[in-house]
Amino acid sequence: MIIYHGSTITVDKPEILPSQRMLDFGQGFYTTTNEEQAKRWARRVASRRKCDKHIVSVYEFDENKALTELEVKRFERADESWLEFVCICRSGKKVSEDYDIVIGPVADDNVYATVQLFELGILSKEEAVKRLKVEELYNQILFHTEKALKLCWFKNSYEIGGKDDGEK
Repeated sequence: MIIYHGSTITVDKPEILPSQRMLDFGQGFYTTTNEEQAKRWARRVASRRKCDKHIVSVYEFDENKALTELEVKRFERADESWLEFVCICRSGKKVSEDYDIVIGPVADDNVYATVQLFELGILSKEEAVKRLKVEELYNQILFHTEKALKLCWFKNSYEIGGKDDGEK
C-alpha cells in the first residue's frame, strides 16, 4: 500500500522522534493513505515552523505483514473506543505503547473541537460520536516502534505549492 507523510523536509529515513505535542495516537511517525491529507499536514508543519517548504514523502507499506507480525490497533471509524483512545493519548498517557502500529481516523481541527467538548463534559460520549459520524474523516497510520518502521520503505518525495491543494 502507498502511504504519505507531510513535512518541511524529505523524510527518507523515518524515525520515532520525541514530541512535546500530545497527538491522537501518541508519539511516533505519522502517515496517511490520503495524499491530500499529507499535503495539508505539510502546510500545517510549514506554518508552525515558519518555513516555505512543503514536502510530501511517499512510502510503500506492507500492511499484510504488519497485521500478521506486529501488534496493530485499528479503528475502523470514530466510535466510542476511538474517542476514548484519542482522549487518553492527547492527555499524555502512554496507551499506544502496547502497539507497534495504530491505524484510524484523524482528529483534525473540526473533529478535535468535538473531542474537546466531550473532554470538558459538555457533550456526552453518545452525542460526541453522533457528531463525529457526519464528519469526513481521513485516516492516519502511526508507526510507534522501530520494528514497525521496518515495514515502511521510502519511494520518493515531492514539493508542493503553498496554497493550492491540487498543485504538485
